Order: sequence, then structure tokens, then C-alpha cells
Amino acid sequence: MMAASAPAGELVPAAPSRRPVRLWLWLPLTPLFWLLAPFGLIFAPFLWVCLPSGRRPANPFVAAIALGSLLVSLGGTIVDVDAPGAHLFIRIF
Repeated sequence: MMAASAPAGELVPAAPSRRPVRLWLWLPLTPLFWLLAPFGLIFAPFLWVCLPSGRRPANPFVAAIALGSLLVSLGGTIVDVDAPGAHLFIRIF
């Protein structure tokens, strides 16, 4: 059998080039954490009430502030994923 070919005079489109996709994302999460911080302080006493007595923090406000400082310290984190078909770069600030 012979392979089918285009008749003379017709152009055959070339195969599309498969370049890897590159995606850069900048996520401003630190301002979001600052906006949500008052809710963490408001709900901190409920955390103390809902946890069993052996797992309760001594001061729920200190626990809320420690969690908030942990989330705010994520600023400057860079996530770089390199897959065969795509390159993903995420910067959290």
C-alpha cells in the first residue's frame, strides 16, 4: 500500500510546534492574611472551647497569633515546578 499524499499544488500544513507552556503566577497572600487576621482573633476563644481539655492551648490568642505569624512568614516563598509539558513558577508575597 502507498501512503496517501496531497495532490500536486496543494500545501500540507506543518505539524504545530509543541513548545512547553510557561506560566508565572504572583500571589499576594500576605495582604489577604492581614485582612483575615481579625477573624482569627475573634474565633480564637471558640477554638479553646471546642478542643478537648488535654489539647487546649493555654492561651488561645497566643495560638492564633502564632498561626498568623506562620502564615505571614510564607511571603517570599517560590514554588518552581518543571514538568515535561509545562513550567510553572509561583511566587507568594
